[in-house]
Amino acid sequence: MKTLKRLDVDKVTAAIEADAGQALPGLREALVEAKAGRFAQIHTPEQITKRRGRPQGSTQAVTKEAVKLRLDADVLAALCASGDGWQTRINDTLRASLALSGKVKTHPVG
Repeated sequence: MKTLKRLDVDKVTAAIEADAGQALPGLREALVEAKAGRFAQIHTPEQITKRRGRPQGSTQAVTKEAVKLRLDADVLAALCASGDGWQTRINDTLRASLALSGKVKTHPVG
């Protein structure tokens, strides 16, 4: 902890970004927080949701399963280009399609 208090945030940021070959958004802020001792904190689901910018009430009790899915390149490019949350939108689209055929229930919006 004593080492972090003497940390030169600007020098470390410059060194890491030089090594990465690009600017790293949020790096300087993360180093400032670490230097101030604000790291390894426990966060509530509400704090995480707020930090990620997701709508309140969007956290679900249902766990999701990681899968490997092969998509056509143009479909994947279009989905990724739609911005953050594209995987959730895929899930919502699949759920809506399956709900129309009566194979799954729809989740209430909230």
